[in-house]
Amino acid sequence: MRRIISFILIVFIFIWTYNLFINDFILLEKVEEPYKGIIKIGDIPRLSVNADVNYRWIQNKIKAFEKKNPGVYIELVPMELDKLYNRFEIERGKDESPDIIPVDSNFLDFNVLEALDDYFDKQELEDFKHQVLKSVIYNKQMMAVPIGMSTYTMYINLEKFNERGITSPINGNWTYEEFVNILKQLTYDSDGDGIIDEYGFISPIGPNYYNIWGIILSDGGELINTKRIEYNFYGEKAIKGLEKAIDLKQKYKVVPDYFGIIGEKEAWEMFYKEQKLAVYATGSWAINYLDKLYKSGDGFNFDIVNYPTGDKGLPVVLNNGIVSYGVIKKEDPKKVEMCVKFLKFLTTDSNQRSLQEIGLFTVKRSIKDMYMDNPKMKKIEESLAYVHYIPFIDNWIEIDLIIQEEIRKAILAQKPSYKAIEDAKIEIDKLKE
Repeated sequence: MRRIISFILIVFIFIWTYNLFINDFILLEKVEEPYKGIIKIGDIPRLSVNADVNYRWIQNKIKAFEKKNPGVYIELVPMELDKLYNRFEIERGKDESPDIIPVDSNFLDFNVLEALDDYFDKQELEDFKHQVLKSVIYNKQMMAVPIGMSTYTMYINLEKFNERGITSPINGNWTYEEFVNILKQLTYDSDGDGIIDEYGFISPIGPNYYNIWGIILSDGGELINTKRIEYNFYGEKAIKGLEKAIDLKQKYKVVPDYFGIIGEKEAWEMFYKEQKLAVYATGSWAINYLDKLYKSGDGFNFDIVNYPTGDKGLPVVLNNGIVSYGVIKKEDPKKVEMCVKFLKFLTTDSNQRSLQEIGLFTVKRSIKDMYMDNPKMKKIEESLAYVHYIPFIDNWIEIDLIIQEEIRKAILAQKPSYKAIEDAKIEIDKLKE
């Protein structure tokens, strides 16, 4: 009897020990470990606060993330902006292809990207600025994580304004009529040889350049309808807005004859290097560069103003300057999770505030005071509400090429405005077929 009781007691102790320790240990072993290994991120160089072009910002974030996640190694794959997607197409499927890649409206194939909605909860999504989140949606799915935002603004050479006795726009605001009147005074023959050599304004025209579009859209026209995600630049408002750009050359003559031909590099140099322009519209990145020149004695005193207003009554800015990254589809779900974890890391408050190192603005609604010590950047930050960001849309590269070419022809007087807009719509409608 004692042997039976002893045997039962031993069995009980064994079962109890198994359930208490061994079974728990087995369950612990079943918990999946996070991904460990190499993640490749493709990126382009960014202009730093010192006006140096480099990868320092993203490199610092990579080091910090690796420290927080032992066993994860992130390899930076340097890329050039104008060759970014061509290189990705060539290397897709190869070992050297990045796992994370910059994504904007020019991205070629959204089908290769992971949809990221399931990796974000409601609160995380709500913390993104509404206009930012809309810009990374394709077919009702979140295809990229927004990290930072840039925009266009108008720069004025205050020294030229002062030389001509012109007061800069009050609070940075002016109407189209005020804009034209000031440009007239800033367009003149400076050396008395009978040839105009100082101009009020100029802008490049071409794919991926939206410097002039704040004027073209000032009467209420829209390039893309953000609700239907469709091309929408036609009708009376579009024609009237385009006429305003045309009139700068053909009616008011406040731009050089090569307006419509000059490229972005030449136009920018005409403003900052040759100093033959009083007003120029370009990206917010230029503030650090112009500041550095001015402090070195090679530049000029400048300020920031809004685009001139039209019938819409508010400044308008068109831009594709959302910096976002997508994750290439992978067979390993744990690797995808780690890629998303890194991108989320870039959106933490401390990392968002560090965007000021590269002249970008936060994508988060909860951060409102990044540039309290930089009045010019603060002005731009306050104007972000006026920016219309180009969403992810099918055939965007072709659409952009068509409409920009028609705008250029209208400015060069090769077509009337209504004809340019009509021809653009016909060609773009064919893309749907």
